[in-house]
Amino acid sequence: MLKSFYHFLMKYRHPKPQNSINHFANAAYEDHSFPKNSEDYDELSNYLELNGQYLPSMVVFDEAWEIYIVTERK
Repeated sequence: MLKSFYHFLMKYRHPKPQNSINHFANAAYEDHSFPKNSEDYDELSNYLELNGQYLPSMVVFDEAWEIYIVTERK
């Protein structure tokens, strides 16, 4: 079974964020409305466009999504 994007992202949580994906993972963890069970790019992208003020740019989501696709959807 495919991991949700949120579940995938949580492995990037870090107490001392080293990069933008670490910051994203930490912020998503704190975002109690984040669609935790979604595997859908459009649903997640739309959510973050409206609620992802913690993302400096949607490029961060796109980079994380690419890693998700490559590592989780083999």
